[in-house]
Amino acid sequence: MSRHALKHSSGFGALVAAMAVGLLCVPQAAWAQSSSLKDEVKERLGRVETELDDWDVPGARRELSEVEKLLPADVEPLKYFQGRVAFEEGRYDDAVVLLEGANIEDKPGSYLRLAKDTRAIVKDHERAESEHFIFQYPKGKEAVLVPYALETLEGIHRAMKEDLGWTPPGGKIRVEVVSNARELARVSTLTEKQIGTTGTIAICKFNKLMVTSPKAVARGYDWQDTLAHEYIHLVISQMSRNTVPIWLHEGLAKFLESRWRGKAGLAMTPSTQALLGKRVKADTLIPFEKMHPSIALLPTAEDAATAFAEVFYAIDYVHSVKGTAGLRAIIQELKAGQKDRKAVETAMGMPFALFEKSWLAHIKKQPFPTELLPREDRVVLKENAKGKVKDESEKKGREISFGDFQEVTEVPARKFAHLGELLRERNRVKAAAEEYAKAHKLVGDKYESVSNKYALALLELRRLDEAEGVLRGSLRVHPGSPSTNVHLGRILLYRKDYPKAKTAYLEALASDPFDPEIHLALTRIHGSMGETALADRARQASALLTGLKVEEVDRVAQQFLRDESGLSEMNVSGTPDAEAPKEAQPEKPDAGN
Repeated sequence: MSRHALKHSSGFGALVAAMAVGLLCVPQAAWAQSSSLKDEVKERLGRVETELDDWDVPGARRELSEVEKLLPADVEPLKYFQGRVAFEEGRYDDAVVLLEGANIEDKPGSYLRLAKDTRAIVKDHERAESEHFIFQYPKGKEAVLVPYALETLEGIHRAMKEDLGWTPPGGKIRVEVVSNARELARVSTLTEKQIGTTGTIAICKFNKLMVTSPKAVARGYDWQDTLAHEYIHLVISQMSRNTVPIWLHEGLAKFLESRWRGKAGLAMTPSTQALLGKRVKADTLIPFEKMHPSIALLPTAEDAATAFAEVFYAIDYVHSVKGTAGLRAIIQELKAGQKDRKAVETAMGMPFALFEKSWLAHIKKQPFPTELLPREDRVVLKENAKGKVKDESEKKGREISFGDFQEVTEVPARKFAHLGELLRERNRVKAAAEEYAKAHKLVGDKYESVSNKYALALLELRRLDEAEGVLRGSLRVHPGSPSTNVHLGRILLYRKDYPKAKTAYLEALASDPFDPEIHLALTRIHGSMGETALADRARQASALLTGLKVEEVDRVAQQFLRDESGLSEMNVSGTPDAEAPKEAQPEKPDAGN
């Protein structure tokens, strides 16, 4: 998935900066008293620019404080750099005033336009903090992200301190959530077209993380891994003083992004492996140098996905030979001024040509799927999705949809699946299951849509073991699928296997955090496991997403899945299911089981 956009530098403003520094050559009565003073000012402002380009904002602030002692407050170059620092520190009101005072042109790509647009987008954002992070998000349902986001960020903070030996200086790291691709374009230097083409969903730049809300994506996306990924970019940029080339940058971030939840190297999906296998066979890999200045700027989403897979395995190879010490060594060599090839050679103890040969051999050893799988992990923005994207209130019930099989390229399988959906719509569930079974037999676990519809029909027939087998098979090919994990979670929750149900629903939440069922289920699961604080967190999220009063959430959480009738047609509205037996009573709370 392509989601991080930019070469980690503020170089696009270098021309403006150079013009500003050039103004120092113009005599101004208050401060042009000696050439030595002018030289010192020019040198120090040059250091401010360098520190900003090196991602050392505290260093830039220190240098700027020395310049402020030498110049009158109204000097335009001083205001320009004060505005730059204010922008990097998140003081957008100050940044706008200072950059306007420096006579910076208000046009696309200028720091003044970025400061104005960012201020307008985040001015009404809510704010939450943890020990090392400030999380700013739009008012509304994004509030459900907060505890999970901060846990993820603190987890990756600890992991990078352990693996790379770095923690960011200069205060808490800002994370800004934007609502859609249009806003992401306004707060970054990417265009909407670039974002749409490559599926870029988050960016690390300007001393902060910028992340698109999962609500903007048709099927959600792995937003927690994305937060971790972007934080790793920040760490690498600061640690190396922005000397790491993009292929190593992305490889490190992709390989390490799963560390917040466990081991490194868990981010590669079977569908991306299948794509990489195809490109290896066709000899159409992306050269490392072609990935500059950004993988997000490659021509297609497939090229971007291929590039991410390539660099993932480059770092995977380094790690398999040298461990985290090898990763640190590469970064330190680059910081010391070595070029990327020489840095890799020094860290690995081999010529770069041998490294490339060994890396390619390492790739070819991977267990590539025998056939190309649909890239259902691909980010598809809602505005680019084909057909109508249902919101959470629409997608429950019996979950009938004939558009779900568009990606099934095998015509006989698609026909069987369509017939199964038609029969299920007419309540001929047994016949529907038979048709889905025919489709599933032809394509196996290849398509989430076929597997999930088959599993739902099996659930309606009370064939829970078979349904679980279908769902687990699908997850082996499409790990992290929110719908598959939700359906599996229903089975496990019905069986009162709370630890496994918790895992399934949290896996779903990691991609689709706005599904009310997930939070209602977690309310019950945490309560049953005696996890009081976590149950309260899920209860608050459930109330926000369903419109229920907080005190009503437990009743509804206990009500669904009271018998097998709800397994395939979940009711999360807070009202009793019209088809449920009248004599059925809500389960009593089973805390402590």
